[in-house]
Amino acid sequence: MLPRVDIDEGPVGRPVSRSVPPAGSWWREGAIVATAFVLCLLGGVLHVDDTLAPPSAPLYAIAAVSSATLLARHRAPAVTTVATGVCGMLAAPLGLLPTPLIVAPAIISAYSLARRSEQRVTIAVLLPTAALLVAFTAFFETDFSWEDTSRLVTVAASPLVAAVSGRSAQHRRAFLAVMDERARRAEEQRDSEARRKATEERVRIARELHDLVAHQITLANAQATVAAHVVDTQPEQARTSLAELVQTTREALDELRATVGLLRQNGDTSTPSDPAPGLSRVPTLLSTFRRAGMEVSLHEDGTARPLPPAVDLTAYRIIQEALTNVTKHAATRSAEVRLAWERDNVAVTVTDDGGGSGTSPQRPPGYGLIGMRERATAVGGTLTSGARPQGGFVVSAHLPVPGVETTARGRQRDR
Repeated sequence: MLPRVDIDEGPVGRPVSRSVPPAGSWWREGAIVATAFVLCLLGGVLHVDDTLAPPSAPLYAIAAVSSATLLARHRAPAVTTVATGVCGMLAAPLGLLPTPLIVAPAIISAYSLARRSEQRVTIAVLLPTAALLVAFTAFFETDFSWEDTSRLVTVAASPLVAAVSGRSAQHRRAFLAVMDERARRAEEQRDSEARRKATEERVRIARELHDLVAHQITLANAQATVAAHVVDTQPEQARTSLAELVQTTREALDELRATVGLLRQNGDTSTPSDPAPGLSRVPTLLSTFRRAGMEVSLHEDGTARPLPPAVDLTAYRIIQEALTNVTKHAATRSAEVRLAWERDNVAVTVTDDGGGSGTSPQRPPGYGLIGMRERATAVGGTLTSGARPQGGFVVSAHLPVPGVETTARGRQRDR
């Protein structure tokens, strides 16, 4: 188990890791302390006069104190480094030969200091400690040779090499932490984007299903009602209404199949490829309402222009849903559809002169007006609805249309 790392901001704005060993790692800390104690004892077997002797009592004391000090290297690495360095300085006055083994606790604490502290703190502690270790040892040696010089340089360089290794470990640990954080944020962003797209797709399909089911079922209900009224008195008209009912339900099934096909994967060859309805199919749409007994008129002002597919579908669905609402809620059997083509938008208006365009008390509130407003907003348009002062209800949408100049420039770019 890796030690827990708390990241704090240093005075210069760089992160400084302050490691705190977890509760289950004390056995590892004990092993490090025991290893340092053994190494320190082995280093004290060799004396200044190049003779071997069993560890003395002072050596046991130095090894025990310096090794036990390592337990504080996580909380106070600078103090631990100074304390272990002072213990290493006592080797020469006690007649011991300073070697990298006898200063093993200082080497371990130097590694911890460089790994857990800022660079300036590491330099400020290590350089004076190494210099004092060499000077203090040289002061107590009378016969100083080149061999002694190389040995002292090795002793002084050992904590510095350990510090370089600790610094590299700190940089690597910080780099891995940054990479993990970036990967986590990227994954969260991907998940969030996937959820957002899935939500948008569900709302879009819900609007399509609502418009389709509401329109076709309303027409089917009106045609069935007409057939039920005249089945005894006018059997020919009843058969005509029933035939239209069959046609309406067939069209409903076809459109439902096409809409449900949107849920298929992109690579599925059975996905329907029929074009989406647009304003070109409005006359056919109005004829279905006329066959259901509604009087619908269409008026068009201005010069019609090609619309983007999304805007074209939105205009068609708004007319379809508005007329469906007239059939379900309005106390009239007539409505008017008006298309007004302007320079940069097309106004789609559906009006009726009856009352009761709100939701029936027996019916829960629907999503017709909400869906129409969402469609208009999605393509950059606006939609308003409400009761007319002279009676009836009006639904009016303004949808953006590419201007003539914009269209001409687009064609030139295509060339």
